[in-house]
Amino acid sequence: MKEVLTPEEKWERATLSNNFIFYKVMRGHPDACQRLLEMLLDVKIERMELSAEETIALDHDSKGIRLDVFVKDTGKMFDVELQVANTMELPERARYYQGVMDVDTLKAGQKYKELRDGHVIFICMEDVFRNGLPVDTFENICIEDGRTKLGDRALKHFFIAPICAKMVEDKEAKAFFEFLVSNQASSGYTDSLKGYVADAKQSTENKRQFMEWERQRAYDFDEGKEAGIEQKAVEDAVMLVKKYNATPESAASDMGAPLDKVLKALEARGPAI
Repeated sequence: MKEVLTPEEKWERATLSNNFIFYKVMRGHPDACQRLLEMLLDVKIERMELSAEETIALDHDSKGIRLDVFVKDTGKMFDVELQVANTMELPERARYYQGVMDVDTLKAGQKYKELRDGHVIFICMEDVFRNGLPVDTFENICIEDGRTKLGDRALKHFFIAPICAKMVEDKEAKAFFEFLVSNQASSGYTDSLKGYVADAKQSTENKRQFMEWERQRAYDFDEGKEAGIEQKAVEDAVMLVKKYNATPESAASDMGAPLDKVLKALEARGPAI
């Protein structure tokens, strides 16, 4: 059975492989973030700036997101995120994040050609594609011939940390992934990261934010769990009505489901055949 930790225990045990700590370290130390990007993508960044805000605001009808570390340079954009668990929606998130970065950087009146190269990067603690590869890189290619590239300069990169720690050849990159997986520093860069993690955890403000973050996650989980239980009760009540000719009122009462939602579900499904 998986050990259940309190927020205080999670804070005490948190390493760079914790989403919150990763974000604080990379955002608080742009030089470390730049070095990581250069190492992962084998590029040289001449000048880099982090987004000024933690949240990229969209219009009120759009879904807002917080990009973990949104980085700009003169010709490229990078969103770097640590993903601890496979939420089964990373491809869709990568697509959405790319669009958000494009909206944020293309100003009114600019031509589409002026869009920067976009790189959405997920550093994953699980093999999300179950193919055993250390890195999965995606770009848009013609389905019909399998060769022609769209050329929209938007790439999504998924680095699978446990596999990278064993298979990558670059020593510095290997040391980074080993540190992420085991918290054992074996290079100058990972020594620096370990120090940055320790500094982040000494901050009382960071700890307060972490506790609030954990409380909100727990609340969201409980809310989703309760919604799932209620939905199951509604579906069971509908089954009683459809299959066993129970009245909506008695079915809702027997299953502990809200009558108004049972009636709405019955209306949506139409008369029984």
